[in-house]
Amino acid sequence: MKKNNIDEIFQKELKQKFSFNDEVAAVFDDMASRSIPYYRDNINLIAQILKSKKIDSLCDIGCSTGNLLLELSQNLSGVSLVGIDNSPSMLDIARSKAKAYGAKIEFIEMDILDFNFNFDVIISNYTLQFIRPINRECLLSKICTSLPKNGIFILSEKLVSHNKWLDKELIDIYHNFKRDQGYSNMEISKKREALENILIPYTQEENIALLKKVGFNSVEMIFRFANFATFIAIKE
Repeated sequence: MKKNNIDEIFQKELKQKFSFNDEVAAVFDDMASRSIPYYRDNINLIAQILKSKKIDSLCDIGCSTGNLLLELSQNLSGVSLVGIDNSPSMLDIARSKAKAYGAKIEFIEMDILDFNFNFDVIISNYTLQFIRPINRECLLSKICTSLPKNGIFILSEKLVSHNKWLDKELIDIYHNFKRDQGYSNMEISKKREALENILIPYTQEENIALLKKVGFNSVEMIFRFANFATFIAIKE
């Protein structure tokens, strides 16, 4: 584990493609807050939106170290909270944090493609982008079908733009953000290379069209900064 859990993974040569292994899990919280613009603010936004909604159960797919669920546990009372992830390293940390905060959260180690959903709200916080495109429609269709009337799906994703000039400008803005967080040009370049063909983003329009195609009646973007966005989809 890195000293003080600081993300220094890409300061050295990597022997393999990016994965959510022990090394990444140990520094994930630092990595997420320094790599995703407004990461904590977006989690708080989701919690505030759901605070007034009558909810019995909620699932976070690809829950990583449980940051979103921990925030929700402080804002939603009487709600059954479940996190699913296929990384045992991530879940070990998530369970330890939940225990430390006294939060009642169930964590399940499983591939989300194999999971049978039965919740009022399902959240994918920068997870769908790691699912192979060929499997995304099937997963979203299963999620939509499983939700009750007025059920909610919240999706946060990294985006790509159709326009090459705009896409380059947004990427430059994002890289400047990472530099401001203390990452070097070398680290930024190495991470981008490691994530190639692993993190595959869609455009804003493609995400909305796909959500509507699988059956969500209302889809709106509730947050965007450069090439990061959050959508809320409602099954009316």
